[in-house]
Amino acid sequence: MSGTGGTPRTTRIQALNKELILNAALEVFSSYGFRGATVDQIATKCGLSKPNLLYYFRRKEDIYVAVLEHTLQDWLDPLRSLDPAGEPLEEITRYIRSKIRMSRENPKASRLFANEILHGAPAITDYLKGPLKLLVDEKAAVIRRWSAEGRLRPIEPHHLIFAIWATTQHYADFDVQVHALIGTPPDLMDTAEAALTSLFVEGLRPR
Repeated sequence: MSGTGGTPRTTRIQALNKELILNAALEVFSSYGFRGATVDQIATKCGLSKPNLLYYFRRKEDIYVAVLEHTLQDWLDPLRSLDPAGEPLEEITRYIRSKIRMSRENPKASRLFANEILHGAPAITDYLKGPLKLLVDEKAAVIRRWSAEGRLRPIEPHHLIFAIWATTQHYADFDVQVHALIGTPPDLMDTAEAALTSLFVEGLRPR
């Protein structure tokens, strides 16, 4: 059966299977890297036969790109939610807290994405230059307007966004270093969230 315009309609089972594949692929790619990972490993991890998996994705490369794009969609949701009509410091506080909580809950996704970037982003260059750039430019314009209105301290918005990414995702991408330096206190991420929120909010508060 087809949807509007003749596009095949995705069934609930197909959607669930795709989600299973992407979650399993994240585990496998995070453990073995793109080169070391195999379709057989992913199929075993998600409990599907290899032919069944290949019904959804023709090649390992297709699975890898889908995992990265799925990761980006999830990780960018908090930025999409930055409300131009909201109170600027509250919106930025919510964004920072959302980002660091994602680092706590899904560090493998952050590390996989960071590894792709460190290798020159061969699989997702078009996504970075297309949808990601459009979103970041849109939200940078919001932050720039807030500064122009005197609701935030003047700051170059792209670099503010980069700084939030770097500091919040540090706890996922460099967790081994973090734990080596300060151990594993039970309130580690709560303390990090409070410190980063204070750092950015006080730095952005209008004088």
